[in-house]
Amino acid sequence: MSVSAALSSTLSYHLTSLPSTSPLSLRFSLSFRQNITRDRLFLSQRHSRVAVVRSQATSTPASSEAVKVTAVPSQMKAWVYGEYGGVDVLKLDSSVAVPDVKEDQVLVKVVAAALNPVDAKRRQGKFKATDSPLPTVPGYDVAGVVVKVGSEVKDFKVGDEVYGDVNEKALEGPKQFGSLAEYTAVEERLLAPKPKNLDFAEAASLPLAIETAYEGLERLGFSPGKSILVLNGSGGVGTLVIQLAKQVFGASRVAATSSTRNLELLKSLGADLAIDYTKENFEDLPEKFDVVYDAIGQCERAVKAVKEGGSVVALTGAVTPPGFRFVVTSNGAVLRKLNPYLESGQVKPVVDPNGPFSFAQLAEAFSYLETNRATGKVVISPIP
Repeated sequence: MSVSAALSSTLSYHLTSLPSTSPLSLRFSLSFRQNITRDRLFLSQRHSRVAVVRSQATSTPASSEAVKVTAVPSQMKAWVYGEYGGVDVLKLDSSVAVPDVKEDQVLVKVVAAALNPVDAKRRQGKFKATDSPLPTVPGYDVAGVVVKVGSEVKDFKVGDEVYGDVNEKALEGPKQFGSLAEYTAVEERLLAPKPKNLDFAEAASLPLAIETAYEGLERLGFSPGKSILVLNGSGGVGTLVIQLAKQVFGASRVAATSSTRNLELLKSLGADLAIDYTKENFEDLPEKFDVVYDAIGQCERAVKAVKEGGSVVALTGAVTPPGFRFVVTSNGAVLRKLNPYLESGQVKPVVDPNGPFSFAQLAEAFSYLETNRATGKVVISPIP
């Protein structure tokens, strides 16, 4: 059977492992060998839907879900795609070679991973000019346990619980081998110790989004006493921009937009003004802001809501001056800097209430992410 035939014959939902002798399995092996009390629940829609935000008092001791470190196998389960396209190109392969560890890397036994819009866009081929070669194991965000360390690694040892974004550059040559697998190899500089009060699913929800939120605020020159408007405040990045602006950067006033069902969530995260975009246009409000953080792709409207001399950052969509765009550079040092805020409960992860999704439900999770209706982050956990 050809690779294309093997791909097309597998269903896109509730996928099963391919046999170890399948062409796809062989192709991947060759390719990779070479190279809370209870959780505090904030209502996002009264009596019907909730977003889970973990408070400091509801921490789960790391030891209660510790992963037993055992001998590392030569092969593992991983989600892969050998061509660009929709969720139907995703296949679960049980015979992918466990990646080798370079001198500056650690091998992580993945416990949880999270999905990001960039994962979907990359899979769709929107960055193929700068992408790594196919086939690809997708996934940026990871939380798990170190099971092997390279010769130059200084800060981590076997058994350490870590989290991070496995790709330093989101679009420029991201790894062929990502986090949606049983094991992944990651440079030491991209990782940080997992916050002690967070479980693996919560930790996995953070890296790319919180690093994007933080770098965007820094690039905006945000400082104490300034006001900010966050567009798509209930999304993965937006929920963290609200919290970082208030708790880390000292915002004097935070406003954010969402649909009706998430207004209470915005307030619970620290928004002073929650704007229902289904009922009013934020750019028509008399109040203007020092900065606007556009996490949805509405820069043309965003520039109308900023004060004269203010700044607008846009993560996606067309950019209208004085707006600007950036692509985050992941750095474990940023996570280490923010860990005290996470461990104190000042900044909390927001995991979409429809999850976490199981490892077998990856196609379903991607389909849900691509509706653009997720609250916070879509998480995959546990990973066997």
